[in-house]
Amino acid sequence: MGQSRSPHPAATPVVAVVGPTASGKSDVAVALAHLLPGGGEVVNADAMQLYRGMDVGTAKLTPEERRGVPHHLLDVLEVTETADVATYQRQARAALDEIAARGRTPLLVGGSGLYVRAALDDMRFPGTDAAVRARWEARLSEVGPQRLHAELAARDPAAAAAILPSNGRRIVRALEVGELTGRPFAASLPDQRYVRPAVQVGLAVPREQLDARVDARVRRMWDAGLVEEVRRLETAGLREGLTASRALGYAQVLDALDGTTTEAEAAELTARLTRRFARKQESWFRRDERVRWLDAGDGTDPEELARRVLALLAVESAA
Repeated sequence: MGQSRSPHPAATPVVAVVGPTASGKSDVAVALAHLLPGGGEVVNADAMQLYRGMDVGTAKLTPEERRGVPHHLLDVLEVTETADVATYQRQARAALDEIAARGRTPLLVGGSGLYVRAALDDMRFPGTDAAVRARWEARLSEVGPQRLHAELAARDPAAAAAILPSNGRRIVRALEVGELTGRPFAASLPDQRYVRPAVQVGLAVPREQLDARVDARVRRMWDAGLVEEVRRLETAGLREGLTASRALGYAQVLDALDGTTTEAEAAELTARLTRRFARKQESWFRRDERVRWLDAGDGTDPEELARRVLALLAVESAA
């Protein structure tokens, strides 16, 4: 008899577990990895969890919480480095292929919508122009992200609606793309077309429950030492990082350390901005009609949700 061959990586479907922050994606993915025939491995699709040392404020699973399930693309950037979706795309697709080549199921898990699409879809990114970007970066430094977001809203309302007013880097990128292409930022995003078989599962939580979960998570982060984590990361150059220093929670703690706000005010603002961000995440994924939504409201056990995902996969494979 000849040797058995591993499946071709591109033939193994990717299972993406998506949805807003605090919906329980990470726990469901770990449970699912244990249930899948041959096992599963997780590829991170949360932009802030790429950063080494940003653990408490990103709700990154601890090694114990991962329960032996391999996780990829965690802790791959220093806080001084700038996250780049084009680089992420190459790394994520390589990780998905490597997992499938081992006969295991790749699980793409996270709430960064653009990163999920970059990994799954036929997506090519517009080029960059150092001079144009530098001009918009200078404008960002001059007026701040809120004011620049208002300028983006006047030029490209759809892009502004999809980008948090605090996310200066994405605002700059949208303005750069608009200037270089002469088209709205969204026009640079292609039709939804997978580059390989995939199933996206979204976790839906009623709004009031999700808001309460966000508030509870922020309290846990403060109790677990977010302020101390930010202090440690300051010594690693957190303030130099264009992406990391503006992350939810981290930017607010930095303001508190500077004395421009109190810790209590920083925590309240973090919760408010995270609730708003969760709504934007859900809106992003709701626009993708390929996502299959499961009720993940309070009282739903991650193991039970994982079994429901497994049943959904069986239906999809039989279709």
